[in-house]
Amino acid sequence: MSDFSEDEMKYSFEKAVWSDLGFCLRAIDEGRAFQREQGFVQWADNYPDRSLIEEDIRTGIGHILCINGEKAGYVAIDFAGEPVYKDIKGKWNTGEPYVVIRRITFTRAFAGRGLSGIMFSAIDDFCRGNGVKNIRLNTGKENGRMQHSLITAGYSYCGTVVYRGIERLAYDKILS
Repeated sequence: MSDFSEDEMKYSFEKAVWSDLGFCLRAIDEGRAFQREQGFVQWADNYPDRSLIEEDIRTGIGHILCINGEKAGYVAIDFAGEPVYKDIKGKWNTGEPYVVIRRITFTRAFAGRGLSGIMFSAIDDFCRGNGVKNIRLNTGKENGRMQHSLITAGYSYCGTVVYRGIERLAYDKILS
């Protein structure tokens, strides 16, 4: 677990455990609803589902961002790579090995409050701590909030990939 303070807030980033499953599922559901309120559907009703979040916890890739001791957000940090990333229409700036960031979301109480920078900083620290300097992810073309958050967090647009049958925007970041 890594802790850091900023502007009188305390943040922690922790590996999700089985007792967190309810929170993780709620964060996913509330994130899905927030997307729809913003006018787009990136996550279908059946994705991500309970079995996928259980797999995240079982394999140790699920993580929780806490703010002042309260669970605020969920993300999966996957060291196994992503096969569709080999077929990018464009070019990655990062090499291998890399981690894939998946399923970034916040609960309703924390969504839209500009906390994605904190999440990305925590992800960066986690990756550095695990000896990985290359990060990749993709997002929907209609997810302008995420695109803005990625650029703000130092990610570069690299092209498009087809993920789950849909062309999506691909981003990467090289950690210093």
